[in-house]
Amino acid sequence: MNLQQFRFVRETIRQNFNLTDAARALYTSQPGVSKAIIELEDELGIKIFERHGKRLKGLTRPGEAVAQVIDRIMREVDNLRRVSDDFARHDEGALVIGCTHAQARYLLPKVIPSFRERFPKVHMSLAEGSPPTLAQMVLHEQADLAIATETLALTPGLITLPVYSWQHTVVVRPDHPLADLPSNRAEALSLQELAKYPIVTYDHAFSGRTSIDEAFEKAGVEPDIVLAALDADVIKTYVDVGLGIGIIAGIAFDPRRDKGLVGLPAGHLFGTHQTRVAVKEGAFMRDYLYVLLEMLNPELERDVVEAALEPNEF
Repeated sequence: MNLQQFRFVRETIRQNFNLTDAARALYTSQPGVSKAIIELEDELGIKIFERHGKRLKGLTRPGEAVAQVIDRIMREVDNLRRVSDDFARHDEGALVIGCTHAQARYLLPKVIPSFRERFPKVHMSLAEGSPPTLAQMVLHEQADLAIATETLALTPGLITLPVYSWQHTVVVRPDHPLADLPSNRAEALSLQELAKYPIVTYDHAFSGRTSIDEAFEKAGVEPDIVLAALDADVIKTYVDVGLGIGIIAGIAFDPRRDKGLVGLPAGHLFGTHQTRVAVKEGAFMRDYLYVLLEMLNPELERDVVEAALEPNEF
């Protein structure tokens, strides 16, 4: 058995058992991938894949165990390459950050300029997506880390660390009745008052939408959510044109920038949330990745991160 066979098995699984797609991803031929897999199965004395004719349908029960071992082996092989790069080119490389629009728009601009100044040879990419998509990107090594509020901490195979805590903010136009509330009344805003107006807020996968739904349900109040969007900029746009009141993450509202809107605190209604950063369990961390984590949250010093990672025994 050899690493080439392991690589073919891993990629076939990643490509949803499509040998043609796996071969294309590995820049080789479909018969070559199929032959290597069959040779590995013969050597192990088990069938890794369930088959229907010449097509692969899924993993057999022993194949699931083999796939886990292969994934660990290939992860360590990838880590060896990263170790070599880290010593040979410690201040250069590529960094893919998976993030929601809110983090790309409101959090990362506070961090990336300083990071680029310190590591000008590191080429960065932002890959935006929903929290479930971001989790899968990190697991499949399409991103080095992901930043989001939902999903990450609940995903097996990821190590997550806190970045910052936040609360929701209600945004309204200056001519809206809620905009005239005195500060003490605004801070005591009720769900019943919000439910009097059409609401524009996040899609179910984003920025604490679950807590919004649960708060209304627990209070026995039926909100009129007329539009669900993926990011706060879209929500604020539709509030500005009079579609309704908006419920967004507090980080997305800045009174100086959003002069055409009024923000009302809503933490007492929907609770406090935590945005987290996730990396793949067992993945090798380049030096500049540790620096980025500390820039995101000064409490994430290298020794803290290393203690949280606790590499898997192999």
